[in-house]
Amino acid sequence: MLFLSSVLSFMLACILQVAMVPHPAPPAMRRADVSVVTQMMSTQLADLAPYTEFARAAYCSPTIVTGWQCGQACEAVPGFEVSLTGGDGDRIQYYYVGYWPTENSVVVAHQGTNPIELLSDLTDADVMLEPLNTTLFPGVGSRVEVHSGFAAEHALTASIILNEVKSLISRYNADRVTLVGHSLGGALAELDCVFMALNLPSNIAIKGVTYGKPRVGNPAWAAFFDSLISDFQRVNNEKDIIPIVPGRFMGFSHVQGEVHIISPGNAVECPGESKIFLFEHDCSSLTCIGGDDATDARCTIMSVPNIFEGDILNHLGPYQGIFIGSISCT
Repeated sequence: MLFLSSVLSFMLACILQVAMVPHPAPPAMRRADVSVVTQMMSTQLADLAPYTEFARAAYCSPTIVTGWQCGQACEAVPGFEVSLTGGDGDRIQYYYVGYWPTENSVVVAHQGTNPIELLSDLTDADVMLEPLNTTLFPGVGSRVEVHSGFAAEHALTASIILNEVKSLISRYNADRVTLVGHSLGGALAELDCVFMALNLPSNIAIKGVTYGKPRVGNPAWAAFFDSLISDFQRVNNEKDIIPIVPGRFMGFSHVQGEVHIISPGNAVECPGESKIFLFEHDCSSLTCIGGDDATDARCTIMSVPNIFEGDILNHLGPYQGIFIGSISCT
């Protein structure tokens, strides 16, 4: 395991070349419902760059994220104001919270983890689903379940992050909250989207952008998520394995919003069906189907049908020229 991790880091270090170009804030937009596979325009791909840099910066030590002095990732989104950092990169993943003036948005970002270790954890037959903590997720029924490890990691920082988000909204009169993350950090960002939607005023818009995110919960979770969060993109890169685990046969389902980078400059938005009629948030009145059923060969679950036909190196990028991971914090 250590050898594979070292090889992975060495290979990526050899090919990692990222331009130090500041990225302008993208225009505010909501992701429209996608019913068929849709080719993305170059402008749409360019609009993702600031979010990619936010996810990249989450791998940097809090000591350099504080003050937004984390090198290329921080320089690419000038003007961002960090107000809270935390985590130790071990028991608690790094995270940061701040204000993005050009978007009038609070941003929350979570660090990911070693993809080889994560793959091992998520293909373990003992992976467990559990209902949400009703203190953190008030009013959600017990049929809505998520990965127990993700839930436990999220709970470690949920309250302190929420308090900071509320403080920044009040201080700057922000009208939106943006949640980003890569790998495990993407799973935490997905949980954060619902957590924020349930615990903030309804006039605060919620946006999520994740990269190489694994499945987080069961079909009831996916359907519930899709009923609450309309502005969400989960970006998958080429043959990345992590987005296909834990398996659907284990009871897991993705939410809608897949963006699949087929090759540099070539990406599609993929459809996903969610039949939703949530009676008291528990899917008891109709079968819930998550956004994880795209049958087009250009979408992830068809192009990477199993972990033996994927490429773990694709997990770290490039996401339109940007690599994400610990060695990318430069």
